[in-house]
Amino acid sequence: MTKMTFGPAFIEEGTLFRLWAPLHESVSLNIEGDEPRLMQAAEDGWHRCTVRNARPGTRYRFLLPDGRGVPDPASRFQPQDVHGPSEVVDLSSYRWKTGAWTGRPWEEMVIYELHIGCFTPAGTFKAAIERLDHLRSLGVTALQIMPLGEFPGRYGWGYDGVLPYAPDASYGRPEDFMALVDAAHERGICVFLDVVYNHFGPDGNLIPAYAPLFTDHHKTPWGHGINYDGDGSQMIREFIIENAIYWITEFRLDGFRFDAVHAIKDDSTEHLLHALARRVRAAAGNRHVHLIVENEENDSDLLQRDENGEARLFTAQWNDDVHHVLHIAATGETFGYYADYAGDAGNLGRALAEGFVFQGEHMPYRGGCRGKRSGHLPPTAFVSFIQNHDQIGNRAFGDRVMASSPADAVRAVTLIYLLAPEIPMLFMGEEWGAEEPFPFFCDFDEDLNEKVRKGRREELSRLPGFDADDLPDPTAPSTFAAAKLDWSKLASSRTLDFYRTLLDLRHRKIIPLLNGAGSAVYRAAGNAIAVDWTLAGNRRLHLRANLGHEAAVLSEEQDGGETIFRLGHRDSYGLAPWTVIWSISEA
Repeated sequence: MTKMTFGPAFIEEGTLFRLWAPLHESVSLNIEGDEPRLMQAAEDGWHRCTVRNARPGTRYRFLLPDGRGVPDPASRFQPQDVHGPSEVVDLSSYRWKTGAWTGRPWEEMVIYELHIGCFTPAGTFKAAIERLDHLRSLGVTALQIMPLGEFPGRYGWGYDGVLPYAPDASYGRPEDFMALVDAAHERGICVFLDVVYNHFGPDGNLIPAYAPLFTDHHKTPWGHGINYDGDGSQMIREFIIENAIYWITEFRLDGFRFDAVHAIKDDSTEHLLHALARRVRAAAGNRHVHLIVENEENDSDLLQRDENGEARLFTAQWNDDVHHVLHIAATGETFGYYADYAGDAGNLGRALAEGFVFQGEHMPYRGGCRGKRSGHLPPTAFVSFIQNHDQIGNRAFGDRVMASSPADAVRAVTLIYLLAPEIPMLFMGEEWGAEEPFPFFCDFDEDLNEKVRKGRREELSRLPGFDADDLPDPTAPSTFAAAKLDWSKLASSRTLDFYRTLLDLRHRKIIPLLNGAGSAVYRAAGNAIAVDWTLAGNRRLHLRANLGHEAAVLSEEQDGGETIFRLGHRDSYGLAPWTVIWSISEA
């Protein structure tokens, strides 16, 4: 803790409390059970106070000159939610069982996105540990956990967090999260955390009362942008960058998914994203650390590789384009933004071979051009999926449309994304065909709750899946409860063996060829596509697929090599409906 700039630090004289509050000349420290202590102010805006008898478990607040009590913005634990006192925590007391863990190469990743509160009935870190053996046997090698930073209320998606250093108390203590990471590493599973550095939530963010957190020079969908480039921005940048380093070093995480990086506005000489990637990688030392972005702009510049093929900044991006084309094929939905991807199997071929469908072309739904050239990047620069929290939760009912789509179509698109050279990501419960919805849910005060209800309806009215007048109330406890996985259905699943078989095949046949994967070419005819990748070891990976209800012919010679998986069949008349064939050959 002494290496961090923010939050309590244990020093020889006791516990050092510190707050950067440049908007006030005086700040007091209020430890529960004691009289307030005036903190020592410095010209750089810092206020400090050392307390000899403060120890782990001590609860405290900072008092501003108007008497308002505020939590530590770098609080390690908030036992009474965002408006309660902060608690001193000694993270060094945790005894790691996997101290020698250095992570796993990116090519080996099979990612599993989960929400701690909905993953198990108990919705805690400890309960999640009990399900790790299932994930290991499935073939998962990485958890991607939705945001944990302390958010207001009893439940939430996590994207309204306001105290980014404190795992939300509803999931357990920080030490419990450490135990989950430790247990995952024991099973060879990496742990990534989804972090939100583009905005703070609307309830409980008191930093603007004492520090210049926001700037009116930049606008975001949530209001004023975070001050990454104006007066006082140096400490704001440090607060965020150290937060990422904190998770990597103290909790030994293996990487991050950075939420909506296109909304991080910064005109500094070195953009926050560049500084963040550089310093996180330096802090990780010789450990494997993987950095994933969500980027609506499809800015491939963030994914550039060096002369050795290593990521200069970010390892990969969530590829919505692959999702959209596979979703259309399986469900037939072509409204909203799906319309821009419909009607051309070449879109699927391009997404699989080159990453982005839109690489600078005009996208009607957006009303402008989208994306940059991406075909020069390796396939592992993209994370593919057929479900995730956004694509499910941003539907009217949060329904898992894949669970109710035709079985042959779902099996076909599953087979494509799980064996393709891109990095696959499952959404919790997908492997057994879970039908529980995952609607947006949150728990604010009544005034904010009403604003959320209204805003949610307005937002969803322009997104795919909005076809209902009677939306679930995002603030109701029943909405959160409905999203919890029903593990009792696992035993009767008809899809679990299919997923296990495919992921076992991926580990044996595909992953060994990914380090050094090169270019790809594609062809399309009707609903049929052919994609050929050049992989390591002088090998070629071939996909032949017909994602349609009628037979389709690809005008090409028969590809040779070893067929590693076949769904459906091909004969002299072409590819039968919903046929997918994977094969490997010598280049």
